[in-house]
Formats: sequence, C-alpha cells, structure tokens
Amino acid sequence: MRLETDGSSRKKVTGVASCFMGLAHLLYLKEYLKGALFAAVEVIFLCFCPAIVRKVIDLVTLGSPQPDIAVKLRDNSIFMLIDGILVLALIAMFVATYVISVQSAGKSYKEYCRMGHFPLHKDSAADTVNKAFPLMGLAPCIVMLLIFVVVPLLFSIAVAFTNYSAPNHIPPKNTVDWVGMQNFKELLGGGSTWSKGFAHIALWTLAWAVLSTFTCYFGGLLVAVQLKQSKIHLKGVFQFIFILPYAVPSVITMLVWRNLLNGTFGVVNRTLQSIGLLHGTIPWLGNATLAQIMCVVINLWAGFGYFMMLSLGTMTAIPEDLYEAARIDGATGSQILRSITLPLVLYQTIPLIIMSFTHNINNFGVIYFLTAGEPTVADSTTTMAGGTDILVTWIYKLTITLMRYNYASVIAVLIFVVLAPFAVYQFMHTKAYKEGEV
Repeated sequence: MRLETDGSSRKKVTGVASCFMGLAHLLYLKEYLKGALFAAVEVIFLCFCPAIVRKVIDLVTLGSPQPDIAVKLRDNSIFMLIDGILVLALIAMFVATYVISVQSAGKSYKEYCRMGHFPLHKDSAADTVNKAFPLMGLAPCIVMLLIFVVVPLLFSIAVAFTNYSAPNHIPPKNTVDWVGMQNFKELLGGGSTWSKGFAHIALWTLAWAVLSTFTCYFGGLLVAVQLKQSKIHLKGVFQFIFILPYAVPSVITMLVWRNLLNGTFGVVNRTLQSIGLLHGTIPWLGNATLAQIMCVVINLWAGFGYFMMLSLGTMTAIPEDLYEAARIDGATGSQILRSITLPLVLYQTIPLIIMSFTHNINNFGVIYFLTAGEPTVADSTTTMAGGTDILVTWIYKLTITLMRYNYASVIAVLIFVVLAPFAVYQFMHTKAYKEGEV
C-alpha cells in the first residue's frame, strides 16, 4: 500500500497502528520483523485476556464470604489483591508497549518522508535488532523493579483502603473489603483513642527526628572544631575513640544501654547509690518523658562521631589560604570560625542533615532496641502505642502484635508522603542530576 512522502498519510499510519500493534509496520512501512514482534505481544495479551479480566474482577470484589466450605478453599482476599496489582502492572506494561508501537510507526513514516523510500529489508531488520538490544537488556531489570519495588509499594498503599485487620478480617477465614478513606478518618479524624495515639506518636516522631539530627550534627561539629583548632596531642587517638560508638552495631550498644539504665538492677542506678548520690532509684526508661530524653542522649552518644568525621573531612578541604588571609587582616580565631569555617562546613553538609533527618524519622533500631517503645501510656492497652514509640516502631507493633495491617499501611503511606519531598530534593541536588546525566 502506497504512502505519500509529503506527510499527508500520517493520520492513516497512526490510525492503523492504533487499531492493532504492528499492523502499520506490516501493511505500510515494510518493517516486518518489528511489526511481527509488536503483533506477537498483542496476540499473547489477548490470549490471556479472560484470565486478566477475572483477576481484575477479583481485585474489585476481593472475594465473597463462603462460611459453608472449608477454610482452605475459601477466597483469599489478600492473594486476590496481590494478583490484581500484578495484573495492573502487566496492563500498564502492555499499554506502554502499545504507545511505543504507535510512536514507532509515526517515526518510521517520518523517516520515509525524509528519505523518499523505504530502507532495504536487511537494513530494516538490522536497525530493529540494534534498537531492541538495549531494551531487551533492560527488560529483566524493569520486570524485577516492578515485581519487587512497584508492586509491594502499591500493595501497601492498597491495604490502607481495606479493613485487613484482626480478628474479623483475616483471610482465608474471612474476606477483606474495600472501605475507602475510613482508616484515614479513624486515625486522623480526632476524638477516638486511635487518633489520639497517632497524634502523640506523630508529634514525638517529629520531635525525635529534629532533636536526634541536630544534637548529633552540632555535637559532632563542636568536637571536630576542637580537634581541628586546638593543640591537642594524639588527635588520631581521640578520633578513633569518638568514632567507636558509631562503628559498633547499634543493636549491641542499645541493648547494653538498656541494661545499664534498667531501673531495678541497672549499673547506672547502682553506681549512683554506691557513691551516695542516689538513695532511691531513677526510672530512666520507666517514665515516658525521661525515657524520651534518654533516647536523644544515647543517640547523641552513638551518632555524633559520624558527623565529627564528616566535619573534619570538610574542614581539611578548606584552602589554608583563606585562613592565612583572614589572619593577615587581623581576624581572631572566633571570627575565623564564625565567618569561614562554619559557613563552608554548613554549605557542604546541609544535604547530609536532610538525609539524617529522614533517616531518624525511620530510625527503628535505636528506639526499639533501647526502649521497645515503652513505657506504656494511657492508650497503650488499645493501640499498643508506647511513650517512646515512633511511627515506624508503632507500625511494627500494629502488624506483629495487633495484626492491624490497615492502620499500619495508613501510617506507612503518611510517612511516604512526608519523606518523598525530601528524597526528591536530595535527588535533584545530586551532581549527576545537575550535570544532566540522569
């Protein structure tokens, strides 16, 4: 079938390409290998269409209650949800391939208009293979990314809109239903025990992230300044000592501190009692406010060494000429620190502060292994939310202990919404992004 070289046949080409994948390549563009590959994709998809439709219907309904049959034979809503999300990912890949097919037909026709003739079959096949090779190489990575990243993420988000929780909605004994925004309203609406528990944990999480980030940062910066500017001998020994708490796995150090601060048999209380500074006991981890303070203090002890090393590295990179010029101009040590050292160090380490803040919001290890979220507070019986729990440790308790998967997913979604802008900001300020490499 003849095509015009003035571009007037473009609508015909794209229209036929839109009707069936690869059809325009086979009928008009004489790209038989490319057309056959695109057509094969659609034929395979159509063959599996009945199964795909069933999975989509199951995703919408999540099964129906079947109390009169054995539990193992009943509909499993969670399996249906996972299968449905996988099918949606497959449909998205098919649609993307369809769009690529139509665009490919348009580009091939544009090339035909430019050259005035079709390329030889051998050249066309070679060009198709060359262009398809990178895509074929990336295809396994894309599939793995969809299966192990995108699908679990979508599943977590989807669970937030269901009633997947104990005791009445755990498959396969019972089915799970879509409940819309009900879970969000119960956690964010106010008035209920759950919303109050979420509020106090969210506030403490924010306070914890800010305090733990800035205490470690400025603590490390202060020590780095002292090591850099003072005439201390054996600076390397001090650096080694200060970095040790960070180098030792936090699981070990937090469990050790948990025993040291135990209100009954802890070494700290016994030592204070033995030297006469304490006659009773101090509930270091038994009082909510005191336990929160100790979390920040112990985290400072464990984390300041990291920022100390970063600050020392940044200070080492500052040209000595700047300091020499400042001294010639009569600047004092404090003026040099305030006007040269601190601004340059802050400029270089601001992205690290942002990363540390986002990390501390999800810093499961310090809180869980030091206090396990305890002590209990007024609403702990219902919500399992302890006095030092942050959102991520509460998620752990909701899933492992209470089996409230819907509420845990809501919290995970909210954390994602809060942290995603920080991740985007950090990515946009990377060297690779600024130089246009990604």
